[in-house]
Amino acid sequence: MPMLSQPSNKYRPFPQIDLPDRQWPSQTITAPPRWLSTDLRDGNQSIIDPMDAVKKNRFFDLLVEVGVKEIEVGFPSAGATEFDFISDLVKSGRIPDDVIVQVLTQSREDLIRTSFESLAGARAAIVHLYNAVSPAWRDIVFRMSKDEVRDIAMTGAKVMRDEASERPDTDWHFQYSPETFSTAEIDFSIEVCEAVMQVLAPTPENPIILNLPATVEAATPNIYADQIEYFCRNLPNRESAVISLHTHNDRGTGVAAAELGMMAGADRVEGCLFGNGERTGNCCLVTVALNMYTQGVDPGLDFSDIDRVIETVEYCNDLPVHQRHPYGGELVFTAFSGSHQDAIKKGFEARGTQNDEGWRVPYLPIDPADLGRDYEAVIRVNSQSGKGGFAWVLEQDQGLKLPKKMQANFSKHVQRMADELGRELNAADIWEAFKSAYHVQTTDKYFQLVDYEESRASDGTRMFAGKIAVAGGEQSVSGRGNGLISSVVSTLEAAFDLDIKVLDYTEHALGSGRDARAAAYLECESGGKVIWGCGIDEDVATASVRAVLSAANSAITK
Repeated sequence: MPMLSQPSNKYRPFPQIDLPDRQWPSQTITAPPRWLSTDLRDGNQSIIDPMDAVKKNRFFDLLVEVGVKEIEVGFPSAGATEFDFISDLVKSGRIPDDVIVQVLTQSREDLIRTSFESLAGARAAIVHLYNAVSPAWRDIVFRMSKDEVRDIAMTGAKVMRDEASERPDTDWHFQYSPETFSTAEIDFSIEVCEAVMQVLAPTPENPIILNLPATVEAATPNIYADQIEYFCRNLPNRESAVISLHTHNDRGTGVAAAELGMMAGADRVEGCLFGNGERTGNCCLVTVALNMYTQGVDPGLDFSDIDRVIETVEYCNDLPVHQRHPYGGELVFTAFSGSHQDAIKKGFEARGTQNDEGWRVPYLPIDPADLGRDYEAVIRVNSQSGKGGFAWVLEQDQGLKLPKKMQANFSKHVQRMADELGRELNAADIWEAFKSAYHVQTTDKYFQLVDYEESRASDGTRMFAGKIAVAGGEQSVSGRGNGLISSVVSTLEAAFDLDIKVLDYTEHALGSGRDARAAAYLECESGGKVIWGCGIDEDVATASVRAVLSAANSAITK
């Protein structure tokens, strides 16, 4: 069915909030909010096969481990499975003293009583009461007036108050949500919340939590921020309320709405790890927390082993975390583009030479190591990659630091392999391509070093005498030059009529300590063409000899 050519005939722009002196745009987030995970409730009710007790317990343990102090553990009146899990969790003694669990209930007397029963014996707990207040729900779903909707909230609050008073051994906390807050009249939401506060009589020492949900995200996040600031300014007894945010992602801006809502005065953020939730999902706690981390604010949540967190979440939800999900996705720190790879490679190199504690690596907003990721996965190679990419992989995998010109020479070999295979190249592929291109550590060489001796003549020149395997046989050869490399070049010219001119030479250590080896690189000219050689050996002199023979093999191949 085609979309309407005139959407204005069916849809209406969301109304603005009258807040001409809004303050939130000039605010910054300088401290973490109180975090509430609703993975075990909102997240659980949005998956095809809800979690069983084993999965819910595993998820609960993960949330405790990463540092979440407030956890909504379920909807006890939904059925025996939910009730039993919550009751068993409380009785098990597995809830740490610094963690408080929360349950959700609609504003109905029987459901509220069931919720309190599920928490019997808890040291402390939050009971979360809600009812929808927006016009669409009042008119279409409930067919109630504003007064009737407000009375539902007040009646539920009275039951909640009375149930708590009958169970004085538990430290009870109350939360109220004017559900569908983001699409309700802001003044009516304040009116309902004020009525609930009058029943529960919160104080600054024992405040009520007022959750202001974007149950359905219907406007840009700045509108939500306006709603939050307006609410905070106009709520009577504001100092006795904790303002909590519960954003959804219908417009794709659940995280932005939560961030702007914090700037607008909110104290608490509710959401799910990696944003699981109904429809397009809830606010992603991982993203909000790590966004803060990249701004120099400690979020108070530990995602230093992000892959293990993902493993648990995927197992419990039976849903994959998308490969491009912020911070956690498998590919978010991976560059395939040649220009990206080059910039990242230079960024890492600069960190090794500059005394700069700040994180400044192009294209990487956060250090992958802070999340337990290896640098080896940052750059991967396919047909779109440039010389910086495979050079990085080769350095990380084999320790080889190819000269810039050699990178350009080798890129043609890598590109050819990528085109032929039609897939991403791994480290083993790139190493095989390098060995084949420069005849390193392979048995298909035309020239292969068997043994050699070096000596100095009376005139100061160097003498090379050795055995070289040539096309399956061995041949004793010798030559003289100003140094070891030139003497080997002279030997090849005299013995095999091979014309090679050395243009440049570099070397570096591979590793350190007793097991260190050396890598030598030669840029040469032969027959009017530039060729390259590479030699690797425990001895730097022998590595140089092998580099000359590598270049000779390239010359013969060409």
